[in-house]
Amino acid sequence: MEIAMRDAWGNALVEKGKTHPELVVLDADVSGSTKSILFQKEFPSRFFNCGVAEANMVGTAAGLASAGFRPVVNAFAIFLALKGTDQIRNAIAYNNLPVIIAGAYGGLSDSYDGASHQSIADIAIMRAIPNLKVIVPSDSNQAEQALEYALKQESPVYIRLNRNPMPEIEKSEEFIKEKAIKMIDGNDITIISNGITASFALEASKELEEKGYSVELINSPFVKPLDEETILKSIRKTKKVITIEEHNIIGGFSSAVSESIVKNNVCCKFKAIGVEDTFTQTGDYKELLSFYGISKENIVNQALKILN
Repeated sequence: MEIAMRDAWGNALVEKGKTHPELVVLDADVSGSTKSILFQKEFPSRFFNCGVAEANMVGTAAGLASAGFRPVVNAFAIFLALKGTDQIRNAIAYNNLPVIIAGAYGGLSDSYDGASHQSIADIAIMRAIPNLKVIVPSDSNQAEQALEYALKQESPVYIRLNRNPMPEIEKSEEFIKEKAIKMIDGNDITIISNGITASFALEASKELEEKGYSVELINSPFVKPLDEETILKSIRKTKKVITIEEHNIIGGFSSAVSESIVKNNVCCKFKAIGVEDTFTQTGDYKELLSFYGISKENIVNQALKILN
């Protein structure tokens, strides 16, 4: 079953609004796209359309948080990460305010609007800001869990959301514990997915198993804090690892994993799959993912190179 993450997010905002009277939602005039419009219809007095002014919206959210509200800021990921960075850093993170920053249309999912709207640098930017936690849900279930998790934090959280329907993976309570989720136990190679790449990694792991290889498959929605314990334990066992992300391979999830590997002196063969430091093209979403190597086929091919 495939449910669009943005639809799940909008519905989750409404449900949490019923039990959290302090919850307020802000949007940058794209509420129909982010689906925060669902919250607006249910709680019009707790919804603020700040217009196409992401930096101002983030500053407004900081003020609301300092007054005891729990703001959720919604806009396209690329514009929050770039236009709102100053305010996210200095107004929210520096003061450690509990603002939830929801970056919609993450990765390549705004596929037909091209490089100007496709967000492949947001994780690199957000994970470099102190006090700010970074989550990239893999499906609609994890999007709902991310909101539940963030509402329990006393610090800011960046949640990167996807536009399109994607296959759902099995729900795990490990998510709420900031843990990576082990989907398959194996011994030959570790494959770690982040975000919507989880479904491709699962398909690839099954194909590799049919070829006689034992895959340890891990899904890691948390980029920061990274579950180093689970990830490094697996890599020490298999000594081979592939990471998959819908992001530039510079500064994102693969960088977080490789930094952990180096910091802890873990010896392994390593391959990062993601956008290879280029501005991306315009087109059909799944065709773009495949073009940039974010596919079952490329995961299998890269794994076979390492294994052989």
